[in-house]
Amino acid sequence: MNIDTKLTNDLTRVAHLLADAAREVILPYFRSADLGADNKLLGGYDPVTEADRGAEIAMRAVLAEHRPDDGILGEELGAKSGTSGLTWVLDPIDGTRGFVAGTPTWGVLIAVGPASGPIIGIVDQPYIGERFLGTPEGATLTRDGQTRTIQTRAARPLAQAVVFTTFPEVGSPAEGAAFGAVAAQAQLTRYGMDCYAYALVASGQVDLVIEAGLNSYDIQGPLALIQAAGGIVTDWEGGPAHDGGRVIAAANAEIHAEALAILCGAVSS
Repeated sequence: MNIDTKLTNDLTRVAHLLADAAREVILPYFRSADLGADNKLLGGYDPVTEADRGAEIAMRAVLAEHRPDDGILGEELGAKSGTSGLTWVLDPIDGTRGFVAGTPTWGVLIAVGPASGPIIGIVDQPYIGERFLGTPEGATLTRDGQTRTIQTRAARPLAQAVVFTTFPEVGSPAEGAAFGAVAAQAQLTRYGMDCYAYALVASGQVDLVIEAGLNSYDIQGPLALIQAAGGIVTDWEGGPAHDGGRVIAAANAEIHAEALAILCGAVSS
């Protein structure tokens, strides 16, 4: 699919409108005393709040006005087919557990692209006012009305690297063991940052994020952002990651290759 500059600019404009709309809905709920949450997971805890639902409704209203021919895939309201060949992938609050707990590690994830993967991605953290944007022209961070270019870290050995994942167990026992094999060789391992960890990769603070069990709406926004900033995002076999599953996001090709070799060896052993 041909994505020219004019189309890219329009998609970027609309992506910002979506993030603005989500911010307006979500912020009044965050750290609110009367915030309620429903549980979507039988036998566990996977919360959804009125902020999640309301933000996705608001974003879909923006798309109905500005990009009505595009498809939509949202975490809360499902899929809507389109005719343009482009699909918006929306996660109104990635990290709802953190949102409910009051930690500012959640974010609004927005991506758009053809079936082959996203070309534009946003990770927006409304509470601290940081918006990370990745487009074919590069990656930026906007905060306090100032926008600056960002890029991923230069290559360094895994022994000097910072590695993140959201849940200590990662996924299955085998997936957790594979992550542990990488973490054992890293300088620093941290947990629980949700989508903000991917933003830290894009902005040059973190070397790796490794996760499993992701959905497409969990990864497409961060994927487009990190790639625009110079990083690499693949599955654990080195293939495309935009459909979710097991994902490794790396600051550069060198550390991606080093970590991927360990993951592959651990999973196959």
